[in-house]
Amino acid sequence: MLQPDEVLFGYSIGIFPMAQPDENNALYWYEPQMRGILPLDELKISRSLRQTLRSGKFTVSMNTAFEEVMRQCAARTDTWISEEIIDVFVRLNEMGHAHSFETRNKEGHLVGGLYGVFMGGAFFGESMFYTQTDASKVALVELVQWMKREGMQLLDMQYLTPHLESLGGIEIPREEYKRRLREALL
Repeated sequence: MLQPDEVLFGYSIGIFPMAQPDENNALYWYEPQMRGILPLDELKISRSLRQTLRSGKFTVSMNTAFEEVMRQCAARTDTWISEEIIDVFVRLNEMGHAHSFETRNKEGHLVGGLYGVFMGGAFFGESMFYTQTDASKVALVELVQWMKREGMQLLDMQYLTPHLESLGGIEIPREEYKRRLREALL
């Protein structure tokens, strides 16, 4: 069974666990050659997202529904988020090393969010979800604002997707990532 200290150590050296659903959720550690990050000052907020933020149609909270956010992120046909991953991340959240940002609509329903591991000046984003347009993006904006307030410097996204690239994400080589990671954890 995966333990919180193993996960924290893994992140501290640049690796992260993922379950393989086609292998009975066996856990493997990953260290991509190219790493996705989001430079905090490079977050791209489109005109429509800016309108959504100003509209007040969503509110964002932190750590009020951690496990529910994880389960929503895992509610996909193909997911790396196994019960073992959920268990260890919930324990990391209870220890203060994992956070969630939850987006709710005006009725108070959870409609988006994200979660990840927090250490030093780094946040290691794991996954995000939405059931209403822009809800996960609103959570990401709040995460970046929180990181800036806290003086943090590294937002790791593991892999760059077209969605994350549209928000300002970039890829950097493994060695550059490790250099930035060391600086963030000092």
